[in-house]
Amino acid sequence: MRKGIVVALMITLALLAGGCRDETKSVPEPSPQAPSETETPGAEGPTVVAPLTGQVTAVPAEHRAIMVMINNAPKARPQSGLDKADIVYEVLAEGDITRFAAIYHSQAPEVIGPVRSIRPYYVELGEGFDAVMVHAGGSPDALALLREGGYAHLDEIHNPRYFWRDPSRKAPHNLYTDLTSIRRAMADKGYADVGKLPRLPFVDDPRQNPVGAPARKVEIRYAATYRCGYEYDAARQVYRRLTQGKLHRDRTTGEMLTAVNVIVLEAQHRVLDAAGRREIDLAGPGRAYVFQRGVMRTGTWERANGVLRVYGEDGTEIPLYPGNTWVNIVPTNPGLTASVRYE
Repeated sequence: MRKGIVVALMITLALLAGGCRDETKSVPEPSPQAPSETETPGAEGPTVVAPLTGQVTAVPAEHRAIMVMINNAPKARPQSGLDKADIVYEVLAEGDITRFAAIYHSQAPEVIGPVRSIRPYYVELGEGFDAVMVHAGGSPDALALLREGGYAHLDEIHNPRYFWRDPSRKAPHNLYTDLTSIRRAMADKGYADVGKLPRLPFVDDPRQNPVGAPARKVEIRYAATYRCGYEYDAARQVYRRLTQGKLHRDRTTGEMLTAVNVIVLEAQHRVLDAAGRREIDLAGPGRAYVFQRGVMRTGTWERANGVLRVYGEDGTEIPLYPGNTWVNIVPTNPGLTASVRYE
């Protein structure tokens, strides 16, 4: 009897020991996870390549772009926020003064402005980025286009609470906003914060420099009374922006405005009325210069998939270097050759 009890006890202990060993195997010790290619240690979340600059950013790729109309009258200079725009278009408005259409996506400036009115060709530019267009009034044709086209836009005239006036400047050169206010307006208006961004080409190997004519200094004459330009900074591989021959700086941050890619293209301009309002053909095709890393390449441009794109002699789109881009649009009369000088 005792022998049977001992044997049964030994079998029970063996089963219990075996069960413990099996349970230990079923719960392996956790091993440390290595960050994936899209994660940055210490960052709040995964990083992505910004679709408009080709640079790494923490901003979601599907985040909606915002276009702000920025004043370039002499009393509006220096402006705020141009240094943080992914892409800036400079185009004539009325008379000899240009206006900026600044596209924001991967960076957020503290202040943006002075904000100014919109024209139909600026609406065409914003449409290519599915951008929410921010402006202060506009020409009758532009306002009708925005209304009839159902575009997402924010007009200060009807929505003043999302803007403010700087008392140190005189109207209309003192109207400002910021991305926080704009996104609050988007939420209030029910605008989606997810947009359809265009695909832009970027160079496969940024270490490889482009081949072209030397172009370390660029001057663009829009009129006898207004010119802008760029000077190449080889150490930083950027072009420094000049306005009326002087370095152009951001009013809020004091940062010098620079561009990795500078594109100058010519387009048909036609004055429509006594006020000097223009019609500008942004469909193309036309001639273009592309300035990158101290050299210039010629090309032809046309609007494809909503965006102004430049193509080389072989018919392929000229890729951008990672970074921001400035696009200057000049009239075909007097034309690209007469308006642009480089050396």
